[in-house]
Amino acid sequence: MGTYDDMLPLQPPVRLPPDDELADAVRATPLAAEILRRDAAGDPRANAEMAAALRDGTAERTLQTWSEVCRALLAPEEALLLEVVRLFLGTEPAEGDSPDVLASLGLVNAKGPYELTPLGRWIGRQVLAEAAGQEVPVMGSLAERDAAELLHGLRSYPQAERDEELAGWLAGREPARAAAEIAAVLGEASPLGRAVGVELLATRLGEEGREALDGLLDEPRVGAGIAARLDREGHDPAPEDIAWVLVDMAAALLEFGGETSEVIESVANGMDADEQAGTLALLALCDHPGTELVLRVFIEHHPDSRVSAAARKALRRLHGLADARR
Repeated sequence: MGTYDDMLPLQPPVRLPPDDELADAVRATPLAAEILRRDAAGDPRANAEMAAALRDGTAERTLQTWSEVCRALLAPEEALLLEVVRLFLGTEPAEGDSPDVLASLGLVNAKGPYELTPLGRWIGRQVLAEAAGQEVPVMGSLAERDAAELLHGLRSYPQAERDEELAGWLAGREPARAAAEIAAVLGEASPLGRAVGVELLATRLGEEGREALDGLLDEPRVGAGIAARLDREGHDPAPEDIAWVLVDMAAALLEFGGETSEVIESVANGMDADEQAGTLALLALCDHPGTELVLRVFIEHHPDSRVSAAARKALRRLHGLADARR
């Protein structure tokens, strides 16, 4: 994870047509038609190669070529790049006439109010990945991935889309084996991916999923996290495991793009300021990779100076312990 204050909230999955339909959309754009017309009239070799890719190339080659064309035309125009990102992240069409360049590339419909076409969503996903480092998942793309990639991809899925994507992943997989695959990667997953995996095993994979979770309850760290998320009684975790669980839950909120107030409340859990300060001291012993990010939320955003001071002290101790281990 990056720093909590410069992270773009995770985006829901995008639906895209198959590559052959996107390639047909490329060939139907005004700019592609112009490239092919010029090639027919006799153009430089570079344009001839581009025209050949558009006219006779495979869907993959056509899309790769069009991606390069879009990058070349949009890269110098920051306003157009921002407009593509804004349309990709937004839910409402834009008022007014569509920008000529975007329309000629087939990324938006030609008249106002305008919005991204399927080809525009395809390019918008690429632009966002380059600009913000976030790979927005494509619906249906996780079916052949392993369990770790599944949990990573499902982090931003609304419930209905998550169920649809999970059904595709489960198709052809034996239930007990599928549950075991997910359970095996919970410890390696990101905090939010781990929360998704626990929820899937507990509520979507039947008895096999619940049995897989039961088999992890005695594991350090992860077992305590499962018990806490599912309110399992009869488990007495060690203090360092309690600290790890608090950080893991708070870090999951940060990963999703939650408000700092939500992160603070997830750790505070109704405690008064003195109790919160004591809990933050415990976090200094935690080996969770998200500990520093969580402590910085308390340092910079907690309204009580005693708690923010305790977070500063815990962070200094965390750094000191890390140096001592080297």
